[in-house]
Parts: sequence; C-alpha cells; structure tokens
Amino acid sequence: MATPRINWYSGACYHITSRGNHRNDIFKDEEDFQVYLTLIYESLEYYMYEEYKVICYCLMDNHVHILISTNNSPPGKFVRRLNSKYAKYFNKKYNYIGHLFQDKYHHELIENDAQMLDTSRYIHLNPVKAKMVVKPEEYKWSSYNMYIGIKAEKNIHSDMILKYFAKERNRDLYRSFVEAKIIREIGDA
Repeated sequence: MATPRINWYSGACYHITSRGNHRNDIFKDEEDFQVYLTLIYESLEYYMYEEYKVICYCLMDNHVHILISTNNSPPGKFVRRLNSKYAKYFNKKYNYIGHLFQDKYHHELIENDAQMLDTSRYIHLNPVKAKMVVKPEEYKWSSYNMYIGIKAEKNIHSDMILKYFAKERNRDLYRSFVEAKIIREIGDA
C-alpha cells in the first residue's frame, strides 16, 4: 500500500510512525535499538542540506515514533532511507525474508502548538501506556531523558518543545507537563 500523498510546506512538522509488519517486533535486542539510533544520526547527516530536525523519538519493540521538522523537503526521503537501511541490517542479522515494516510509514501533520506539545508527550509516554515502565524516564530508547536533563542531548532538537516553557525551568516544567498526564489517567482509572 502506498503512503498517502503528504501535505508539505517548508517548516512543517510531522509525527512519523513506522510499525513492524503484522505488528511483529522490529527490535529484538539492545544492539538493534542502538543501530536504529545510529541510522537516525547517519540519515540526518546524509540529508544535512534538507535540514531535517528530529524533535523527539521513542523506539518501541514493534514500532517507532519520530517527531520531525522539515525545511527543504518532505520527510519521505529521510524515513525511507532510515527504514530501508535498518531493514537491510535486520534481515541480514536475523536471516529474515520479506517486509520488515508494515506499509511504508504513517505521517500526521502537526498543525498547531497544542498538537506539537501533545504529540511530544504522547511519544514520550508510549512505554508507560504499554506498561513497559512506570515512569517515562525508566525507558532507555526514547528522547525523554534528554528532555528532562538526565542524559546529554544527541541528535534531537528539544528546544522546539522546551521553548513553550519558562526558560529558567523548562526541563522541570516539561517533566511536570508529561507526568501530569500519568497522574490524570491513573486518577481516572
């Protein structure tokens, strides 16, 4: 199935989701997660003149979330290269035949500031929602720990989200914003 035509303009941001074929795992061990993260960096370098910026990400066992900003091109080139390179690595390592990813990828245009904030929170809370961890900072394969200052930033542009919070305390305020959703959902349960 072809990816629907993308509504693109310079500066557009998208929530990209790539899912394993038949919802199968696309990451089987820590090396796999690390290779995918390395390929994100390599793809950003490869397309440096396209000026893609990864805002945040979360790699789950059977799917990936990436919030990306585009400048000179739609996100398709970046995502196709990233997923193609990873599929080649995965297929070789596991002697896998066939499509690793279901369809090509799903994209959702971010249309306003509220949607941008909600999407970053949704991405960072994905492992909590899946009951893989209790707190988002416990999950190793997302950009959340970079956002809250536990890990040094690498290959992301947290400023595109943190700018919505008071500069002196933006990381603490972002953490409160994300974790408030956990408290609300537990209270509603």
